Amino acid sequence: MGTLKGKVALVTGGSRGIGAAIARRLAHEGAAVAITYAASPAKAAEVVHAIEAAGGRAVAVRADSADAEAVKGAVASTVKTFGRIDVLVNNAGVAAMAPLDQFSLEEFDRLMAVNVRGLFVAAQEAARHMGQGGRIINIGSVSGDSALIPGMAVYGATKAAVAGLTRGWARDLGPRGITVNNVQPGPVDTDMNPADGPLAAQLKDQIPVQRYGQGDEIAGMVAYLAGPDGAFVTGADLTIDGGLTA
Repeated sequence: MGTLKGKVALVTGGSRGIGAAIARRLAHEGAAVAITYAASPAKAAEVVHAIEAAGGRAVAVRADSADAEAVKGAVASTVKTFGRIDVLVNNAGVAAMAPLDQFSLEEFDRLMAVNVRGLFVAAQEAARHMGQGGRIINIGSVSGDSALIPGMAVYGATKAAVAGLTRGWARDLGPRGITVNNVQPGPVDTDMNPADGPLAAQLKDQIPVQRYGQGDEIAGMVAYLAGPDGAFVTGADLTIDGGLTA
């Protein structure tokens, strides 16, 4: 504990699943944490309460990542509340599955708005407040590299865009001492993709370790990248998938 003492982190989509695990871990490491949520105030309050009960500092900000002004407001609120921002974890994301001939334009636009544009706006705003030692950690997906199951083309395209942005921003921001990385989870047990859900039967047999990942396992990698030991890692795609894409 303590690798992030005195630091401030913003975790988008931090009210549940991987985002909540990341928020709790960064707080455990000493960071003050702001989380955003779109439609689950009770879940967000639970995360804040858990962090505060453990002696940490946390705040929840309502912000749909599809709304650029709301995302900008979340960054501004973080800086206003805690005085700075050192770590941005772009975790907010949505998914939808359908074959090409059935995928609606509305769903396409929603995925692009949250998974790509929202991530872009958050990074752009946060970087303006970051100095030497800043960290931007994007949560991508192995779907950005591999078409694992049918119907995931659009979701995979958004995550491939995240990987591309990560590499470009690492070049852009490196001279300022800011690192940018892309954590690519495989199947993780969350509300979006539960370990006992409809996709699990298709995926578990393909995973060499024969199980879904846990949010805390993703959070551990994020904490490493956010801390001092991750200072020389930038522009990287870090896959955590139990060997699924080996």
